Amino acid sequence: MGRGRAKAKQTKVARELKYSSPNTDFDALQQELGSGEDRFTRRSDDDDQVDARWGEYSYDER
Repeated sequence: MGRGRAKAKQTKVARELKYSSPNTDFDALQQELGSGEDRFTRRSDDDDQVDARWGEYSYDER
């Protein structure tokens, strides 16, 4: 027993999170998201070395 208070507190916190409207700094968010750096399409010299080394194993359908 004794779970009643803990559950009531969890329910209270969940309601606050669900129904509150936090102040969002959209300018800071836009700056962070639009940093101009595309980290997923960058390639390094290491990638070229790996491509050269494993290129002979690629499947070539002719």
